[in-house]
Amino acid sequence: MLERLSPARLEAVRSNIAEFLKAHVEWYLTLNGGTTQALHRGELDITVAHGRLLLTCWTEQGSRAWKIFAWDGTEEKLLLQASRRMGAERPLIELVPRASASAIVLTVKTARQKRCDQLAQLACAIQTGANVERAGLSPGARRGQPGRYARIVLRQKHQRIAVTGCVASSRASDADAFLSAALLWFTRASERARAPYVQQLWLVVESALLKPTLQRIALLRESLREAIVVYEDVEELTQLRIIDVPTREQLWRRRTAHFPPIPASFTTEITKQIIAVVPEAIDIVGARHGQTLRYLGLPFARVRQLLGVERVWFGVEGLRRRMLDETNESEWNNLLSSLAQHRSASASDHYHALYRNAGEAWLESLLRRDITRLDPGLIIAPVHAQFRTARGGVAGVRPIDLLALRHDGRLVVIELKVSEAREHVLQGADYWQRVEAHRRRGHISRTKLFGDRRIRDEPPLIYLVAPTLRVHPSFNTLARSIASDIEIYRFDINEDWRAGVRVMRRMRVN
Repeated sequence: MLERLSPARLEAVRSNIAEFLKAHVEWYLTLNGGTTQALHRGELDITVAHGRLLLTCWTEQGSRAWKIFAWDGTEEKLLLQASRRMGAERPLIELVPRASASAIVLTVKTARQKRCDQLAQLACAIQTGANVERAGLSPGARRGQPGRYARIVLRQKHQRIAVTGCVASSRASDADAFLSAALLWFTRASERARAPYVQQLWLVVESALLKPTLQRIALLRESLREAIVVYEDVEELTQLRIIDVPTREQLWRRRTAHFPPIPASFTTEITKQIIAVVPEAIDIVGARHGQTLRYLGLPFARVRQLLGVERVWFGVEGLRRRMLDETNESEWNNLLSSLAQHRSASASDHYHALYRNAGEAWLESLLRRDITRLDPGLIIAPVHAQFRTARGGVAGVRPIDLLALRHDGRLVVIELKVSEAREHVLQGADYWQRVEAHRRRGHISRTKLFGDRRIRDEPPLIYLVAPTLRVHPSFNTLARSIASDIEIYRFDINEDWRAGVRVMRRMRVN
């Protein structure tokens, strides 16, 4: 059982964890039993700051810091109950020495393979005259790690059937990753030259993934939709229920919430003073209770009203935010100085957290200032960043990077990536579906998102943007799986985009 931390125990626990980390050179870090990352002990740091126990380390998304409020340690592993983003994320962190990690990996692989075999037998029982030809796991995120998806091939006399499903815990936000992996595997399997050919793809989907997965399947080209059969995993791989895949017309008939209100655009005296320090780098993101200030996309200050008086809280993600007053003005100045030094296209240390973190937000901030760098046909303002199509946080529904309008009245959904992401295409298609549903109902025109400009009675365009060498190898294959009447354009930009965005290549991909 995890021990809850009290303020009096913080330093003692920090010392114990620090000694534990020193005992081994390499570690595996796992969040909520999901993806595992290998770390050197020099990349892990445990400290006590402002009455909190903080674990800091490098992840694939850059530097991350968690507040630790419960822990438990044995010779084999360290468990830490953590929180991040003011409690919005509460992961269970597992740190395992690499020396003993191989045994844990084997245990995980055995458990997932067992679930894969169960799924294979269940699918085989559904299809008369079928035999299990193959039942294995997908490749892991790293060499030697077990995959998260079952890869099953059923064989009948005149056809083969590809069956896949999750054999690890999943959430609604994993729908793009799951369907992308399934489509790529089915494409490769169906290209085999030896008869009988793979003609169907069965998707065994958990309840949490069902709705977002069905919405994305409805956007695929017709021949691919007809080859897909969806089953819901009703009771932990003991019963499967076939699910009808909705057509696009059925999606449009579903009830859709109105857009949430757009915060009024205003700039207070305090924010004007802060922006004036570096006007070319600092921008504002409106919120219900105030404003967030970002330095090239990285949030570093918030302006809120406290008892009728405007106050500023400052600090980058992972550090405790403090209210600005006379006692910490030097810390404020140091933060601005560090941002100017490290969050710059000319920064010398490209491994610094202030340079690496929030890369997509950095690119977004550059395009918000002049969206015509991407396409001269777009109107410069307004451009809606991190746009939500529903009120509140809905599971599995992420905000749209940029929603823009062309001079000809066509809406444009823009999805940005600065590193390879297999889910790029399906994310863009999902955003298109949500915006198109609102456009058809007239929500965009009535809420005057783009003022009095006319919105053309045509579906939006999709612009998928990434640096030239950061486009995932499967991009074009997945783009061709989307229905051809959904217009998708690929924008390859320069690798040194931080110094200024330039489009190197633009092309229609489906």
